Amino acid sequence: MTAATPPFPHSRIEDGLALLVGTLLVAFGLLLVREGGLVTGGTAGIALFIHYAWGYGFGLVFFLINLPFYYLAVRRMGWGFTLKTFAAIGLVSLISDHSKGLIALASIEPLYAALMGNVILGVGFLVLFRHRASMGGLNILMLFLQQRFGWRAGWLQLGCDVLILCLSLSVVAWPVWLMSIAGAGVLNSIIGMNHRAGRYQA
Repeated sequence: MTAATPPFPHSRIEDGLALLVGTLLVAFGLLLVREGGLVTGGTAGIALFIHYAWGYGFGLVFFLINLPFYYLAVRRMGWGFTLKTFAAIGLVSLISDHSKGLIALASIEPLYAALMGNVILGVGFLVLFRHRASMGGLNILMLFLQQRFGWRAGWLQLGCDVLILCLSLSVVAWPVWLMSIAGAGVLNSIIGMNHRAGRYQA
């Protein structure tokens, strides 16, 4: 049996375009989640909790929360992954704190925001993952555990998200919280079904 031909790696131009597309999708997905008054998991969920509870700007908080995780990223995932992740987080943080100057939503149904926002987030995450980048924080930890032990990143993320969503119950009403749970399930199902070790090589 002959060995499989190794796939062509992504070029720097492809990585750059994917970084831009992925961050735009993530930023828009987070905009829908925030405009719906919803919560989510991961470091974005922690940043949203702080944003709702104390009024700090989401983008700045999201950027600062991710800083400690870069050490793990450099040690375990390499400089290329870390620099692309840093750029992705910086772009999402910047876009998030200036989104009101780019788009204004008069109203949005929370359930639609929960479902569509998390679908867009899931696709954005996949674009970044497949070009060796992430949204930092818990994503870095989950990707490391998948790479090291073969554990599915989507299901690991789901467990962490449940804990963060339980904490968020103190800042949102029950109906909105249940919609957020449904959205988190959609997000992590998309990642769990599509981002598996060995399924995509680049």
